[in-house]
Amino acid sequence: MAHDTLSIRAKLTRQSFALDVAFDVSLGETLALVGPSGAGKSTCVAAVAGLLRLECGRVGFDDEVWCDTSLGIDCPPHRRRIGFVHQDYALFPNLNVRDNVAYGARARRSSRPIALAKASEWLERLGIGEFADRPVGALSGGQRQRVALARALASGARVLLLDEPFGSLDLSTRNVVRRQLRGFLRDVQLPTVLVTHDPTDALTLAERIAILEDGHIRQTGTCEELLTRPQTPFVAELFGLNFFRAVLPPGQGLREAVVGGTVFHVIATDHEGPVALAFAPSAVTLSIEKPEGSAQNTFLGTVLEIIPLMERIRVMLNCGVTVAADVVRDAAVTLDLVRGRTVWASVKATAIQVYPT
Repeated sequence: MAHDTLSIRAKLTRQSFALDVAFDVSLGETLALVGPSGAGKSTCVAAVAGLLRLECGRVGFDDEVWCDTSLGIDCPPHRRRIGFVHQDYALFPNLNVRDNVAYGARARRSSRPIALAKASEWLERLGIGEFADRPVGALSGGQRQRVALARALASGARVLLLDEPFGSLDLSTRNVVRRQLRGFLRDVQLPTVLVTHDPTDALTLAERIAILEDGHIRQTGTCEELLTRPQTPFVAELFGLNFFRAVLPPGQGLREAVVGGTVFHVIATDHEGPVALAFAPSAVTLSIEKPEGSAQNTFLGTVLEIIPLMERIRVMLNCGVTVAADVVRDAAVTLDLVRGRTVWASVKATAIQVYPT
């Protein structure tokens, strides 16, 4: 295991669900664990924390081994130096803020004076020292999150696990707290695993993103790597991309890739056989009349759905396959886009990413 690295190799079965994952998180790095509901994200971090028993695997940080099934090692949660921030923060309503934070250190056998000193230190570092004597029920959602984070850090954690930390916050509060948390994570420099279903959380907070589907990690990489080469439909959907699988015949230059009954013309010099095609909805141009421009891909499509976005309109089209197109609001009015409307969609071959899958 690399120095100062959280290393996870975990296999377990719960009823009909099987988790089988392997990943590392280095010192100061935040890894976002992203996936659909039921993918196993919370199960994964619970196993790392020791809340679920592994059938096979190893969990450790640096020279500390917290679980190794081959050696019969399985440290209980309180002996793993892991700070775990739950979605609901799991604060004690009968304790004030200082005592909630001190509980983390007390659980790891610090004396009460030392635990209270650590609590005060972290409350000040996180900018909430003035709330030390308040009941946690009197705090805002963002303040409660900082109390939960302070408790995790005061316990002497060497690793942080954040399980949907913004799930209980409203949208405006979430944006503010997300920015604050990014600064905190940068300051504490601990290996951090962030569980989220929100791509904004992952893009804002994480250096790398691991995509978890059906208990397995399907793709890991930076945001740029996932954006340019999504490996599954879920990854493409997460970032709003059109994504198709095709089989590319041998050849050079402009070639045909058949998806269902729809033919895409793509430029792929070095690839043949199974490939993925990906392109942004913004690369799709819509028109009422058949275009005469340079786009090598022109399809007659029927509007299936219209989805308002912040500055644009996303139009879902049936072109033999479902294609997403983004248009500005004025263009949507000019095109008279309504469900069932027939329009032409065009995409340049150069806008389509082609890569092996």
